[in-house]
This record gives sequence, C-alpha cells and structure tokens, in this order.
Amino acid sequence: MKVVVIGGTGLIGSKVVEKLNAHGHDASPAAPQTGCNTITNEGVTEAVTGADVLIDVSNSPSFADDDVMSFFVTSTTNLIAAAKEAGVEHYVALSIVGADRLPDSGYLRAKVAQEKLIVESGIPYTIVRATQFFEFSTAIANSSTIDGKAHLSTAFYQPMASDDVATAVGRAAAGEPVNGIVETGGPQKVRMSEFIAAALARTGDEREIVGDPHATYFGTELQDDSLVPGPDAVLGTTSYEGWLAGSGR
Repeated sequence: MKVVVIGGTGLIGSKVVEKLNAHGHDASPAAPQTGCNTITNEGVTEAVTGADVLIDVSNSPSFADDDVMSFFVTSTTNLIAAAKEAGVEHYVALSIVGADRLPDSGYLRAKVAQEKLIVESGIPYTIVRATQFFEFSTAIANSSTIDGKAHLSTAFYQPMASDDVATAVGRAAAGEPVNGIVETGGPQKVRMSEFIAAALARTGDEREIVGDPHATYFGTELQDDSLVPGPDAVLGTTSYEGWLAGSGR
C-alpha cells in the first residue's frame, strides 16, 4: 500500500512513516521540507499522485484564531482536490478529542472545520481524534502562565505518548475507512492541573501551579470531561512513567 503522510517530517508524522514502512507499506513524508506546501499548493499534486492512502498530521505554524482557521481550511481544500484527482482511496486525518465540544477555542473550531471538509469531500475517510501528548505538557503550562504562575484547569484529561498516537494513526491507515471518527487516548484519566504540576516538577520547573476550574485551555473553559475520550476509544499502553524512562527524560 502506497501512503503519503502530510506533515510527515514532524513529531507524529515521522513516527507514522517509520511504523508503516516497518510493516511493509510504502510510506513517504510530504512537507515544506520535501517540496510539498499545502498552503501555496506547490508540490501537492506530485506528492499525492499514486497514493492509495493520504494521511494528514500537519499543523498550523500559528495558533492565532484567524491564522489557524485559514491554515486548516486552505490546506485541507488543496489536499482534497489533489486526492480526488489522484484517486486516493482513504483519507486519514489526525484531530483532537473533544474538538466539537469546545467551540470557544479558535484552534478547535479550525479542527472541526477541517473535519467537516473531509467528511463532505466524498472520499472514504477516517478521522482519528487523539488526546494531548505527554510531550506538550510544558507548552500547556506556558500557554496558561500569567505573572509566573500557571493557571490550569482542574478538568480531567488523558494524555498519551506521541508514539501511541502514531500507532493509532498507522492502524487507521492500514485498515478500511470507517467514514467516521475513532478516538484514542492515554491509559490514565487525571486532573490536568495535578498532572502538569507533577510533570513540571520532574523537570525542575518550580513555577507555581494554580488549579482553577474556570481556567481556560487555549481560549476555552473546560467541563470535567471535555477532553476525555468516550468508552469506545482505543487507549494507548504507554504510561507517563514508561514514557519518561523510554525517552531518557
């Protein structure tokens, strides 16, 4: 099976390419570094030509509301056109658990817009919604820091290892299109404020954590289970402790 991975040089994409090739598929990365720019449309047709499956794990370079919406709408529109022309049989996209439950977040609104374009494209598809990555714990804290204090939601979430995210995406790509959404998450449901506090402490980051049920997460207030996957989610097996040990952090 020939697979093109948009965003295939990034954290998730590079792992997806590696995993698919290790299982006998012909997977190749496509990104600006390889001459494929989904915003300008340069190299997109060439990258997608001959592919059986298109995987999109790309991300916007800016999280500003207008920028991120423009990125996902423009990029996805260009990819759909190229995929149709190339006769792609399966369109797989990585999204976020709870995206449709949190419209106050500009980033999550953009992900929902991306999903809608794919659903309405007429191409068989699978959307993989994943929870937050262990790797982004510091970024979450940084985005919530005011005057040296990280104001973090006390809502639940189920962070996971990026390697498990890549496994879920690769599994979806190797399977038949579900023409719907599949969810994946980490093995443990935890309070965001408590988890981030422990994660920062492990790195020697001594900033104060303020647990606040009204603290916003990338522009939106969370309900207790806003970011938690449903009962049918396929959970990753890597614990935070296991990830730390394996990554050498």
